[in-house]
Amino acid sequence: MLTINLIREKKDFIIERLNVKNFKAEEIIERILALDSSRREIQSKTDNMQAEMNQISREIGILMKNGKKEEAEAAKAKTYSLKEEIKLLSDKIVPIDIDLKNEIVRLPNLPHESVAGGHGADDNVKVRQGGVIPQLSVTALPHWDLIKKNNIIDFDLGIKLTGAGFPVYLGKGAKLERALINFFLDEGSKAGYREVMPPIVVNEDSGFGTGQLPDKEGQMYHANLDNFYLIPTAEVPVTNIYRDVILNAEMLPLKNIAYTPCFRREAGSWGAHVRGLNRLHQFDKVEIVRIDHPDHSYESLTEMVNHVENLVSKLELPYRILKLCGGDMSFTSALTYDFEVWSAAQKRWLEVSSVSNFESFQANRLKCRFKEKGEKQTRLVHTLNGSALALPRIVAAILENNQTESGIKIPKVLIPYTGFDLIN
Repeated sequence: MLTINLIREKKDFIIERLNVKNFKAEEIIERILALDSSRREIQSKTDNMQAEMNQISREIGILMKNGKKEEAEAAKAKTYSLKEEIKLLSDKIVPIDIDLKNEIVRLPNLPHESVAGGHGADDNVKVRQGGVIPQLSVTALPHWDLIKKNNIIDFDLGIKLTGAGFPVYLGKGAKLERALINFFLDEGSKAGYREVMPPIVVNEDSGFGTGQLPDKEGQMYHANLDNFYLIPTAEVPVTNIYRDVILNAEMLPLKNIAYTPCFRREAGSWGAHVRGLNRLHQFDKVEIVRIDHPDHSYESLTEMVNHVENLVSKLELPYRILKLCGGDMSFTSALTYDFEVWSAAQKRWLEVSSVSNFESFQANRLKCRFKEKGEKQTRLVHTLNGSALALPRIVAAILENNQTESGIKIPKVLIPYTGFDLIN
């Protein structure tokens, strides 16, 4: 959430930067500034009346001490009148504050100065590419056929138990899934991330804190009776650990990693691009989250990108890294890098990770601040997160890229975790 001070001081700059995200902010900002002006005017009157009341209260004591009872009583009557006026003005501020907040939360985060304009995925910029794209035989199968042939994931059983988009992992499929989770967690621990096992349902305040609410409530599963939400990513509960917290600067950065199942209602239309593991309602993901000093957060973003690159390299998957254009960025992000791996049988790139710096946008919603040693003033932290990694498309790429006549080869780095080197 943008701060009201920033909106007041840099109106034109905000409008210009949000244009990069193809977001027209003029009308919203004008409403925000009008509401802010009204609030400040009322607050100024309230402050003046409060100062007057305080002065009169001091005078009452002097009058009483000097035996001027009638004058003291008249002064008391004046303070009662001022109290009523202050209450009426304060009551006017409450709905203005609500309207002001509702307008501010409609504004997306400002894109970093390096983010280029654009309308969608076609305008993203390739940063680099790695790995070797395998050349499969003409009889190579897409992962959904490999899954059925080897009986390692049952989509029909998932439909029976729950519905479409909720697969059941079986045998070596379940072991491969668990192996990837443990591999990702172990690699994160080696990189200095503290493992966290958070709840997979959160309250409304947590959804608001990281920007899923009110922007993405249509994509989240909602438990109506308790007003809880199933998490779309571990980013939500892990980042909210630091909601309403003031940290010491020497504690930063705080690095956490978490595995959770993730739930998303929107799963797209029918077609090969969403078939099999390409898009699910429930999926497993390991997430890295950092709470960082503003002066260091972009170095941390580079470090996180390198961490994810190391993971896909160790899995021997061809990959590319894309810097997202303004039109393809999320509501909350200031700068995002996407990772895609090559799906050899589908002959297309599959997104498996987004690594983002949100700067102070989430921190302002979370009220997460830090204080430098010896200073009284607090500042907003920067928050960052990244998928390290999302499993479904990683599994799809592993199955397709490593298929041979004798079976599907397991990447060497995973064999100690799976206990087998071949699915057949």
